[in-house]
Amino acid sequence: MTSPFACFAVLLCLLLPASQAAAAKRPRPDATTTYRSNPAAMEAATAMADHLHVRPAWVRGVIGKARRLPVVVKAVTPGQATAARDWTLYRSRVVEPTRIQAGVRFWQHNADTLARAERDTGVAASAIVGILGVETIYGQHMGGYRTLDALSTLAFDFPAAHPKATQRAAYFLQELEEFLRLCKAQNLDPLTVRGSYAGALGMAQFMPSSWRQYAVDFDGDGRIDLFGSRADAIGSVANYLAAFHWKAGMPTHYPVQLDAQKLDLAALLQNDIVPSLSPAAMLEKGVALGDKGARHPGLLALIELPNGNAPTQYVAGTDNFYTVTRYNWSSFYAMAVIELGQEVQAAYERDAALRQGLARP
Repeated sequence: MTSPFACFAVLLCLLLPASQAAAAKRPRPDATTTYRSNPAAMEAATAMADHLHVRPAWVRGVIGKARRLPVVVKAVTPGQATAARDWTLYRSRVVEPTRIQAGVRFWQHNADTLARAERDTGVAASAIVGILGVETIYGQHMGGYRTLDALSTLAFDFPAAHPKATQRAAYFLQELEEFLRLCKAQNLDPLTVRGSYAGALGMAQFMPSSWRQYAVDFDGDGRIDLFGSRADAIGSVANYLAAFHWKAGMPTHYPVQLDAQKLDLAALLQNDIVPSLSPAAMLEKGVALGDKGARHPGLLALIELPNGNAPTQYVAGTDNFYTVTRYNWSSFYAMAVIELGQEVQAAYERDAALRQGLARP
């Protein structure tokens, strides 16, 4: 979703019970509450008009039609208790047969475009396919929330109980402005565009600011369409990962073995998922890497994947693992993207080999 503040929609779909997730796809606005009578919203609209170089009446009119979404407020309000993080459960909801089969079909229909994106940017096709699969199942679920309502709710009614309420409200206010800029540039009707309840848009679930900075016209038709153009979605994801320094040919992670006698988890996890330790330094702190990992030319991070009450899993993440987390700041998300992409690629290649075999005389 291209922002550490915009991971809510992915987490909601993956972690809520099916009945709640289904309800979340049918947002119910508070019909009695629009932002026309909200002084802060109208003041912000006037400032946006100046930034966008458009008539204040237009911006005030659009934001005045935005409706408060109680389900969005509830979704970002801190809960009283949270379940233990469980990588195995999370993975089972992402790297699963339906998504893999959809990914194989997507790869089959877009093989040339994926190959071109990998050739032009160096970004592995499997990473692109993994992101599009996790985000929207290749465009099947792009979100049913009116983006104007979602971003206005998060900008003007972000729950004060959240520990970072001020910063996040400011972030979504900026995204609301970016959304209006996008609508002007793309000739979109801001009253009809729909996406996630965090304001993410299209097959790639780009936030409006990411659309402006990283989206590309990869099909060459003169416009960027992340809703209807698979080529634009593929090229834009590749461009995003390349902009965050994806390194061609570098693995995303290596398996590890932990030496309980030498293990210094506090030091190993000090910088979270940011690569900061050489293979030799990891070995000194109790992390044994295989031959390939030991020869890795750059820095690594110990990636922690808790499994609820079961033993925690660990891998050594490279700069490319970190690059995937620039899309969504979560080790679970990055690992799911990587493993889904790998599973889809393996299934695609098996299917291609079978088809080739059947076609031989």
